[in-house]
Amino acid sequence: MTTEYHIPVMAETAAEFLVGNPAGTCVDCTLGGGGHTAYLLERYPLLHIIGIDCDAQAIAVAGERLAVFGDRVRLVRDNFKNIRTVINDCGLTTVDGVLADLGVSSRQFDDKLRGFSFESPILDMRMDDRDGSGAMDLVNTTEEGALADILYRYGDERRSRQIARRIVESRRIQRITSGAELADIVASAKRRTGRTHPATTVFQALRIAVNGEMDNLRSLLDAIPLVVNTGGRAVVISYHSLEDRMVKQSFRSLRLREEGGAVLLTKKPREASDEEISVNPRSRSAKLRAIQL
Repeated sequence: MTTEYHIPVMAETAAEFLVGNPAGTCVDCTLGGGGHTAYLLERYPLLHIIGIDCDAQAIAVAGERLAVFGDRVRLVRDNFKNIRTVINDCGLTTVDGVLADLGVSSRQFDDKLRGFSFESPILDMRMDDRDGSGAMDLVNTTEEGALADILYRYGDERRSRQIARRIVESRRIQRITSGAELADIVASAKRRTGRTHPATTVFQALRIAVNGEMDNLRSLLDAIPLVVNTGGRAVVISYHSLEDRMVKQSFRSLRLREEGGAVLLTKKPREASDEEISVNPRSRSAKLRAIQL
């Protein structure tokens, strides 16, 4: 088990905003390798955490890492959109804090059999292999216009129409079955600029669509005022402009709706320091927002 997969983004900042009750219970909605949870449990010896992740591998890896904390941590394989059910199943109705780091695990990208990467021999991209169909079905069955809309909306892809057309032309000849095939098709429709692979935004858009990431985030944000007790806090770390906009609007709405209650702890999103970025480059695009209910 390598530590490179377990560097939590803005761990200290997240902890300071998240934990108002050091002896309370918080939910880590995006457990991953357990980095944030381990940091929190080490820093606050009386804190308890419910860790949620829909990825079986993440649950297994984090379970090994967090075993030393005993019953102070409880791990649940589920989607964070179901946070209310998870909390209730743990015997609680509300918690003191909710943390969500919306970044995708490097472990998922590096495992070519998960179908996330440009070199993958398959095309899947599901974070939870129990759910629906993967990216292969999406790229082979989605109507051209709808496919272009996905690429533009979730990937900010300016050549979405040309790329969607090229995908449809290719799949008429032969079904697209691997990440490597798709990356080559995209590259044939889009000139490479700089060091970034031309298929980067396309793969991002497909991943978001396959996993329903925006809908899941909306469900989580809607649940926050229902599961976080008075005085409790919520912290969300996002990496995509659509995600950050959704969090910003939700938190502002809560502040206006919960008159005399909800307080924005971050009027502007916090970002990683230059020092952290040098150690953990994936923190470069992270934006952290926090609210107290």
